[in-house]
Amino acid sequence: MAVDVLLGLQWGDEGKGKIVDFLAPQYPIIARFQGGPNAGHTLVVDGKKIVLHTVPSGILYSEIVNLIGNGVVIDPATLKKEIESLSAYDIDLQRQLRIAEKAHLILPSHRLLDAASEHAKGAGKIGSTLRGIGPTYMDKTGRNGIRVGDIMTSSFMATYKDLKAKHMRLLSLYPEFSIEEDEVKKAEEAFFEGIEFIRRLSIVNGEQFLHNALEKGMDVLAEGAQGTLLDIEYGSYPFVTSSNTISAAACTGLGISPQNIREVIGITKAYCTRVGSGPFPSELHGEEGESLREKGGEFGATTGRPRRCGWIDLPLLNYAIKINGVTQIAMTKVDVLEDMESVSYADSYSVNGAVIEGIPFDLEDERIVVNYNNVSGWSATKDGSIHPNLQAFIETVERKLSVPIRYLSNGPEREKLNILGG
Repeated sequence: MAVDVLLGLQWGDEGKGKIVDFLAPQYPIIARFQGGPNAGHTLVVDGKKIVLHTVPSGILYSEIVNLIGNGVVIDPATLKKEIESLSAYDIDLQRQLRIAEKAHLILPSHRLLDAASEHAKGAGKIGSTLRGIGPTYMDKTGRNGIRVGDIMTSSFMATYKDLKAKHMRLLSLYPEFSIEEDEVKKAEEAFFEGIEFIRRLSIVNGEQFLHNALEKGMDVLAEGAQGTLLDIEYGSYPFVTSSNTISAAACTGLGISPQNIREVIGITKAYCTRVGSGPFPSELHGEEGESLREKGGEFGATTGRPRRCGWIDLPLLNYAIKINGVTQIAMTKVDVLEDMESVSYADSYSVNGAVIEGIPFDLEDERIVVNYNNVSGWSATKDGSIHPNLQAFIETVERKLSVPIRYLSNGPEREKLNILGG
């Protein structure tokens, strides 16, 4: 019937997994539409933390079908390990999980290329997760990639060997990067074990699967990974991911028409974080930033890397909202800001003393000055209601962004979420 898109409005890590998990019972199908195992969507169920990298965040509901869509890149070894880690939840893989045959595969040599390229950049590293995502998307656009459907053909091994040979030739361009043969052998063994595992799963024509579901009147929740500001086209280039992370990518990554899109749900933290290198205008340094990191548990779900922390940036959020056509917002981690005397937000940018419209081409331009405003801080209420100062903060953000905040998350658990405005 219709597709609702859920995605991040910042540099990822906004809490998409929890919101998908909360909304999932409303949808018979959840579909990931881009990214790869660099994603880390965290769920907390019955006090237990679950981190999903490739599998859609509706997998814990037995009645929901989860599709890994065409636009996702899949590491077979990582997917196998991830699914095996869910064994305690009695998941019926044949019924609950589908894998699109046009999704591309990450080879062990893709990971080597990723590591070699990042190593060669030295101080100019972009902060890659080193999971082979970028080289896989490069092969995809270069028309050299291997797709899930290829593993069912008689020519798969020949295609694999040809692509691996190409990668080894490219790796010879990085003589300073050492390759451990034993590690390569182990990675290949895990890769082919993963291939055999995937062959036993339900591989489908992803776009036809969704077309049939929509024609039957089913709703679909399209789940994005990373965040808008990491989009290859519209993010803080070159410090971005290798896929399109915006709402338009739901169409290309799932093979659906734009006219199928109904709601676009954007996720933002009540503050802002970023992992790795790249511009971050509202970043907090020193003790203030470290305090926010510790209180928010801001360490990467996939990499474990400490996240850089700062105040919420409304100009960047407004930019992301317009690009995505966001119709409603979910704000997460409001509890992390509790008990502060005041909470700040980036209200506008100035260049050469003049407030500018929109955001600058280069967010690292030394001429940029971030203009801040603040609101009075808030504390948790005994009855779980929204503190008046938090309500004032919400209303300020809504007014500045012209989009309603529909969901308010004040903790990682499923039950710690308020529905606003209805």
